[in-house]
Amino acid sequence: MDLRLGSTFKLYEHSKFAVLDPKQPETFATNMRIITVQDGEPFIVQPGEFVLGVTQEKIKVPDDLVVRVEGRSSLGRLGIIIHSTAGFVDPGFEGTITLEISNLNRLPVALYPGMRVCQIAFEQMTSPAERPYNKKPFSKYQGQMLPEESRLTLDPEFAGSKSAPLERVSGF
Repeated sequence: MDLRLGSTFKLYEHSKFAVLDPKQPETFATNMRIITVQDGEPFIVQPGEFVLGVTQEKIKVPDDLVVRVEGRSSLGRLGIIIHSTAGFVDPGFEGTITLEISNLNRLPVALYPGMRVCQIAFEQMTSPAERPYNKKPFSKYQGQMLPEESRLTLDPEFAGSKSAPLERVSGF
């Protein structure tokens, strides 16, 4: 099943912090700029750029299915990667799918809201999940509607930990 690209994108402001640090949530949670593209207007993905996008469609995955997200080969042939690692949607998830968009090409590529940007494939499980995503204590993205930045700091291994404070890049 094909899904379409939404109109909201998030980009990291690479000039504000020298590093994205999971122990310093402000380095990524407050380090993103939101861009909303109007209908018919392109969103230009620059060479080497990484942005978060979102599908127009909201999905709801039953407890006995898993969903795989795959980029379209027509976009791949332009150098556009739709997901870096998050190609799996858990049983019980509900919301839009955040897309991890990268441009591997040496040329900018225009993407348009509403264009078919990825495919999802459903896989039947042998039994319903014992603990579907919507019932996990750390289901950080349940019900998302916009592209969501990493919520890695909510993982149990980062709870209560803090690394040395990072300094902002001067001038900002």
